[in-house]
Amino acid sequence: MSAETAKPQAPEAKPVEEKQTNCPACNKPIKKLKRYYRNGKFYCNKRCWAKATKKPKEEKA
Repeated sequence: MSAETAKPQAPEAKPVEEKQTNCPACNKPIKKLKRYYRNGKFYCNKRCWAKATKKPKEEKA
């Protein structure tokens, strides 16, 4: 037998997604009890979420 037929190929591993630990707006650590989830990201509070969504709109203008 040839070496190619004897070895089954291993399935490809998925890339590991890192767990979000800091707020994207202010870079504070996010605690489990105090977190605000919007658009696929966790923020430390509603104010930081509003600040983060407002920032890209201002850059476009």
